[in-house]
Amino acid sequence: MTSRGGEAFEVARAASEIDELLARPLPEAGPTAYEWLPVTEEWSLIKGRGLLIAPLWESDSFTGLHGSEWDAASEAGEGNLAGLVVELERRWGPHRRAGMRVPINRKIANEPMPPLFRTLCDNDLLGDLAVWGPVDPSAPGAAAGQRWLGISVSQCDGDASMILTAVVTDQPIPELEG
Repeated sequence: MTSRGGEAFEVARAASEIDELLARPLPEAGPTAYEWLPVTEEWSLIKGRGLLIAPLWESDSFTGLHGSEWDAASEAGEGNLAGLVVELERRWGPHRRAGMRVPINRKIANEPMPPLFRTLCDNDLLGDLAVWGPVDPSAPGAAAGQRWLGISVSQCDGDASMILTAVVTDQPIPELEG
Protein backbone atom coordinates (compact mmCIF):
# COMPACT_ATOMS: atom_id res chain seq x y z
CA MET A 1 0.00 0.00 0.00
CA THR A 2 1.05 3.55 -0.72
CA SER A 3 0.32 6.83 1.00
CA ARG A 4 -2.17 7.61 -1.83
CA GLY A 5 -4.82 5.01 -1.02
CA GLY A 6 -8.35 6.39 -0.90
CA GLU A 7 -7.55 9.67 -2.65
CA ALA A 8 -9.42 10.74 -5.76
CA PHE A 9 -7.21 11.26 -8.81
CA GLU A 10 -6.76 14.80 -10.09
CA VAL A 11 -4.54 15.54 -13.09
CA ALA A 12 -3.63 19.02 -11.81
CA ARG A 13 -2.55 17.66 -8.41
CA ALA A 14 -0.51 14.86 -9.99
CA ALA A 15 1.20 17.32 -12.37
CA SER A 16 1.97 19.64 -9.46
CA GLU A 17 3.51 16.75 -7.52
CA ILE A 18 5.64 15.89 -10.55
CA ASP A 19 6.84 19.52 -10.60
CA GLU A 20 7.81 19.13 -6.93
CA LEU A 21 9.68 15.88 -7.64
CA LEU A 22 11.56 17.50 -10.53
CA ALA A 23 12.63 20.33 -8.21
CA ARG A 24 13.90 18.02 -5.44
CA PRO A 25 17.55 17.14 -5.16
CA LEU A 26 18.33 13.56 -6.12
CA PRO A 27 20.43 11.38 -3.80
CA GLU A 28 24.05 11.32 -4.94
CA ALA A 29 24.92 8.04 -3.22
CA GLY A 30 23.63 5.38 -0.91
CA PRO A 31 21.33 2.41 -1.04
CA THR A 32 17.65 2.51 -1.93
CA ALA A 33 15.67 3.99 0.95
CA TYR A 34 11.97 4.38 1.63
CA GLU A 35 9.93 7.12 3.23
CA TRP A 36 6.95 5.70 5.11
CA LEU A 37 3.94 7.27 6.78
CA PRO A 38 4.54 6.82 10.50
CA VAL A 39 1.19 5.34 11.58
CA THR A 40 0.05 3.34 8.56
CA GLU A 41 3.54 2.37 7.30
CA GLU A 42 2.48 3.04 3.70
CA TRP A 43 5.29 4.12 1.39
CA SER A 44 5.35 7.69 0.13
CA LEU A 45 8.73 7.89 -1.64
CA ILE A 46 11.52 5.61 -2.81
CA LYS A 47 14.97 7.20 -3.08
CA GLY A 48 18.08 5.77 -4.69
CA ARG A 49 21.25 7.11 -6.25
CA GLY A 50 20.04 9.59 -8.84
CA LEU A 51 16.36 8.66 -8.66
CA LEU A 52 13.06 9.27 -6.91
CA ILE A 53 9.89 7.18 -7.26
CA ALA A 54 6.63 8.50 -5.85
CA PRO A 55 3.05 7.26 -5.91
CA LEU A 56 0.61 9.72 -7.48
CA TRP A 57 -2.58 7.67 -7.03
CA GLU A 58 -3.68 4.28 -5.75
CA SER A 59 -6.98 2.60 -6.59
CA ASP A 60 -9.11 0.60 -4.23
CA SER A 61 -8.31 -3.10 -4.03
CA PHE A 62 -9.67 -5.25 -6.84
CA THR A 63 -10.51 -8.07 -4.40
CA GLY A 64 -14.00 -9.35 -5.19
CA LEU A 65 -14.23 -7.58 -8.54
CA HIS A 66 -15.02 -9.75 -11.55
CA GLY A 67 -15.97 -9.29 -15.17
CA SER A 68 -17.27 -5.85 -16.06
CA GLU A 69 -16.58 -4.43 -12.55
CA TRP A 70 -12.91 -5.46 -12.81
CA ASP A 71 -12.71 -4.08 -16.37
CA ALA A 72 -14.23 -0.74 -15.29
CA ALA A 73 -11.80 -0.38 -12.38
CA SER A 74 -8.85 -1.21 -14.64
CA GLU A 75 -10.03 1.24 -17.29
CA ALA A 76 -10.29 3.97 -14.63
CA GLY A 77 -6.61 3.48 -13.73
CA GLU A 78 -5.55 3.49 -17.36
CA GLY A 79 -7.70 6.59 -17.87
CA ASN A 80 -5.88 8.39 -15.05
CA LEU A 81 -2.56 7.58 -16.71
CA ALA A 82 -3.84 8.75 -20.11
CA GLY A 83 -5.12 12.03 -18.67
CA LEU A 84 -1.78 12.74 -17.03
CA VAL A 85 0.09 11.85 -20.25
CA VAL A 86 -2.01 14.44 -22.13
CA GLU A 87 -1.10 17.12 -19.58
CA LEU A 88 2.61 16.26 -19.64
CA GLU A 89 2.65 16.14 -23.45
CA ARG A 90 1.18 19.63 -23.44
CA ARG A 91 4.23 20.73 -21.42
CA TRP A 92 7.06 18.67 -22.90
CA GLY A 93 5.82 17.23 -26.17
CA PRO A 94 5.30 13.59 -27.12
CA HIS A 95 6.53 10.89 -24.79
CA ARG A 96 8.35 7.74 -25.70
CA ARG A 97 7.78 4.32 -24.22
CA ALA A 98 10.14 2.26 -22.08
CA GLY A 99 8.68 -1.22 -21.75
CA MET A 100 9.03 -3.38 -18.67
CA ARG A 101 8.96 -6.82 -20.34
CA VAL A 102 12.76 -7.08 -20.56
CA PRO A 103 13.36 -5.85 -16.99
CA ILE A 104 10.77 -8.32 -15.66
CA ASN A 105 12.47 -11.17 -17.53
CA ARG A 106 15.89 -10.05 -16.26
CA LYS A 107 14.58 -10.01 -12.68
CA ILE A 108 13.15 -13.53 -13.07
CA ALA A 109 16.50 -14.71 -14.45
CA ASN A 110 18.40 -12.76 -11.75
CA GLU A 111 20.36 -10.92 -14.45
CA PRO A 112 21.88 -7.46 -13.98
CA MET A 113 20.00 -4.34 -15.02
CA PRO A 114 20.18 -0.60 -14.37
CA PRO A 115 19.27 0.40 -10.78
CA LEU A 116 16.09 2.22 -11.86
CA PHE A 117 14.63 -0.91 -13.44
CA ARG A 118 15.81 -3.10 -10.55
CA THR A 119 14.06 -0.77 -8.08
CA LEU A 120 10.85 -0.75 -10.13
CA CYS A 121 10.85 -4.56 -10.36
CA ASP A 122 11.71 -5.02 -6.69
CA ASN A 123 8.64 -2.96 -5.81
CA ASP A 124 6.23 -4.60 -8.30
CA LEU A 125 5.96 -1.36 -10.28
CA LEU A 126 5.84 -3.22 -13.55
CA GLY A 127 3.84 -0.98 -15.88
CA ASP A 128 5.44 0.30 -19.07
CA LEU A 129 6.79 3.83 -18.64
CA ALA A 130 5.76 6.93 -20.58
CA VAL A 131 9.05 8.87 -20.66
CA TRP A 132 10.06 12.49 -21.24
CA GLY A 133 13.51 13.94 -21.12
CA PRO A 134 15.68 15.51 -20.69
CA VAL A 135 13.03 17.80 -19.27
CA ASP A 136 13.66 21.45 -20.07
CA PRO A 137 15.13 22.98 -16.89
CA SER A 138 13.24 26.21 -17.63
CA ALA A 139 9.93 24.35 -17.53
CA PRO A 140 7.73 24.94 -14.48
CA GLY A 141 9.10 23.06 -11.50
CA ALA A 142 12.13 21.54 -13.23
CA ALA A 143 15.38 21.48 -11.28
CA ALA A 144 18.65 22.75 -12.66
CA GLY A 145 20.44 20.00 -14.52
CA GLN A 146 19.02 17.33 -16.70
CA ARG A 147 16.11 15.23 -15.49
CA TRP A 148 14.16 12.42 -17.08
CA LEU A 149 10.61 11.64 -16.07
CA GLY A 150 8.66 8.42 -16.39
CA ILE A 151 5.10 7.65 -15.34
CA SER A 152 3.29 4.35 -15.27
CA VAL A 153 0.34 2.54 -13.82
CA SER A 154 0.95 -0.90 -12.33
CA GLN A 155 -0.93 -3.75 -10.73
CA CYS A 156 1.14 -6.56 -9.25
CA ASP A 157 -1.72 -9.09 -9.39
CA GLY A 158 -5.41 -9.23 -10.30
CA ASP A 159 -6.67 -8.42 -6.80
CA ALA A 160 -4.13 -5.72 -5.95
CA SER A 161 -4.66 -1.99 -6.21
CA MET A 162 -3.43 -0.13 -9.26
CA ILE A 163 -0.66 2.36 -8.50
CA LEU A 164 0.15 5.36 -10.70
CA THR A 165 3.77 6.35 -10.10
CA ALA A 166 6.26 8.97 -11.21
CA VAL A 167 9.99 8.34 -11.61
CA VAL A 168 12.49 11.20 -11.74
CA THR A 169 16.11 10.42 -12.57
CA ASP A 170 19.30 12.16 -13.61
CA GLN A 171 20.00 9.49 -16.26
CA PRO A 172 18.18 8.70 -19.50
CA ILE A 173 15.46 6.06 -19.15
CA PRO A 174 16.24 3.59 -21.93
CA GLU A 175 14.18 0.89 -23.59
CA LEU A 176 16.13 -2.18 -22.45
CA GLU A 177 16.84 -4.77 -25.10
CA GLY A 178 16.57 -8.48 -24.42
